[in-house]
Amino acid sequence: MTFPDRRPPHHRPPHHWVIGDVHGCADALQRLLVQLPAGDRLVFCGDVINRGSRIEEAMELVWDLVRRQGAVWLKGNHERDLVRQLDTGLAPGRPDLNGNDTYRQLGAARCRLWRDRLDQLPLAYWGQGWVATHAGFDPRTWQPDLNVRLAFWQAYDDRFGEVIVGHTPGPGLRRVGSIVLLDTGACYGGDLTAYCPETRQTRQVSNLAAAGGPLTAPSPGSAMSRAL
Repeated sequence: MTFPDRRPPHHRPPHHWVIGDVHGCADALQRLLVQLPAGDRLVFCGDVINRGSRIEEAMELVWDLVRRQGAVWLKGNHERDLVRQLDTGLAPGRPDLNGNDTYRQLGAARCRLWRDRLDQLPLAYWGQGWVATHAGFDPRTWQPDLNVRLAFWQAYDDRFGEVIVGHTPGPGLRRVGSIVLLDTGACYGGDLTAYCPETRQTRQVSNLAAAGGPLTAPSPGSAMSRAL
């Protein structure tokens, strides 16, 4: 795999680019990274793993950016769930783990090598006037919640400024008040999207090869929405 050269420029302070759910779409991620200014800081909004056909390549690419260039990989519900499943043991015939895309592609030994890295991923990244997290905040405690959707969207009172989240796929970047919904469904044949909170610019690449047609947004509470 070719890793992009992201050495910092000298003409301005670095901006941030928050990247939506990669879900194993390594090719789309490589094409997106080429579009982003060298030296800007990358924040991955979680769910780098599962679903796509090149999960380990996507994980290695993101982790290399974390290790060498200070990118941030936030924990998503898929990373959390894989760690939990690994911790409960590798019993034969367990449907939760045996049905996990990352476990099927990497196998038990390589998943174990990733376990501690995934467990230690942060839950949020705080910028100036904005925050990125995977799904949102629990409106009862205002702590990061890796599964929340509608309850957060309805209750958010701008206390943290702009909140940038993935988790809920849809056709294009969407806004609910000060909440930016960044998951544009790359693994379902949509786009992989990066968003810059300092400039509000976006960069997108299509991943139509992942599915047979364009993505349509799941309605809140639908079976597809609950399964994501």
